[in-house]
Amino acid sequence: MRRAAGTGRSLEDALREAVRSGRLAAGTRLPGSRALASDLGLARGTIVRAYTQLAAEGWLIGSSGSGTRVAHVNVPESVDVDRRSERAPTEHRWRVDLRPGRPDLASFPRTAWATSVRRVLARAEAGVLDYGDFEGSATLRASVAAYAARARGVRVTPDAVVVTAGFSHGLALLARALRDSGVREAATEDPGLARHRELLTAAGLTCVPLPVDEFGADPADLTAETGVALLTPAHQHPSGVVLSPARRGEFVAWARRTEGFLIEDDYDGEFRYDGRPVGALQALDPERVVFAGSASKALAPGLRLGWLVVPPALRAPVSAAIRDSGAGVSVIEQLTLADLVARGDYDRHVRRVRAVYRRRRGELADRVRAVTGLVLGGAAAGLHALLPVPSAEHERRLVAAGAYVGLRLQGLHTSGYRHPPDPSAPAALVLGYATPPPHAWRQALDLLGDVLEAEGPRAGPTASRP
Repeated sequence: MRRAAGTGRSLEDALREAVRSGRLAAGTRLPGSRALASDLGLARGTIVRAYTQLAAEGWLIGSSGSGTRVAHVNVPESVDVDRRSERAPTEHRWRVDLRPGRPDLASFPRTAWATSVRRVLARAEAGVLDYGDFEGSATLRASVAAYAARARGVRVTPDAVVVTAGFSHGLALLARALRDSGVREAATEDPGLARHRELLTAAGLTCVPLPVDEFGADPADLTAETGVALLTPAHQHPSGVVLSPARRGEFVAWARRTEGFLIEDDYDGEFRYDGRPVGALQALDPERVVFAGSASKALAPGLRLGWLVVPPALRAPVSAAIRDSGAGVSVIEQLTLADLVARGDYDRHVRRVRAVYRRRRGELADRVRAVTGLVLGGAAAGLHALLPVPSAEHERRLVAAGAYVGLRLQGLHTSGYRHPPDPSAPAALVLGYATPPPHAWRQALDLLGDVLEAEGPRAGPTASRP
């Protein structure tokens, strides 16, 4: 009985979609229930129930003597290539997701995490579960300080660490603290994440663009009016370039000269595939650089665990912003992450997924080169790579073509990276090769290859680089 019910629902869904898409035109007469049951190998009652249900919903019309016909309903127009974005799948129907800035969530170390949770709960004293320090657990702050110093070359002591609910939360706190310290203008990379500009603007700061070229963000236009610059120096998001040594020095010199600050978003700094990761910019001047890290790319964004290494001049304003926001991070999650780091499981996990992402980037580069003749832009690092395309319009068509086949793509123009929007600026797809789970990676390459084969750019003078 349960199987018959499932078969009937599948038949209903198929008939609804056929009417909705226009494959069954209004007035079309459907086969009789007896004939269709024989053709499909189903019970006649299953067919009758499906017809009855669809007639009740208005998809079909049944009348004595004339059989069952398709009702006159409003159906979408046929879709051409320029309207593919209107046929984009809903959230749960994407076949493959190639958005950037996301790790492979299937790789999350569940066993190690669960073991650490049990260990933490078994040894934690009751007082640990009381209201704690707004700036974070002393255990995790010490663990983060040791890890950031060892893995990223950060100059830090535990008292400089503030635990946050991810980078966005940390940036919102910093924006409030900077505003309360008298800062009115913030410089952000162009292209760069629109969400970061929104958080800075929400705190009352004015955002001005920092152009990005092959050497990273350019500090040439910074002035004394700008009080802070937000940078992704290890692997610029989204261009993928690494901030050059000369530019690093220029930014630090500007911060010292103007008594401004730099926010170093080290969002995927652990992942470098052609050599050792570039050390933290913060090490050049811990008095002027805020180092911001998180577990979002190494583990999972849903953990909502991040940290700031805050210069002395900003510690009081940041602490006040934390208290005023009333937001904190679960102490159990904090202690679990500290245990994971202390026992080496965090490092082992990073090494394991780094090898996976290195292989994926190589396979992506090979597929793109085979189909288009183009070379991926950006350093061999992080969780995404850039594919240059001829124009913003071409980028839009690629994103729409991907959506049409269930492939989720992002581009420099279509995802709001440009600040301010400029249709004439270089265009590119921002391909997140870490996002698909292992079982979907080959399908991701195949779907992307098909879209590029049909709509993609080719090597030559028309393919520009951001």
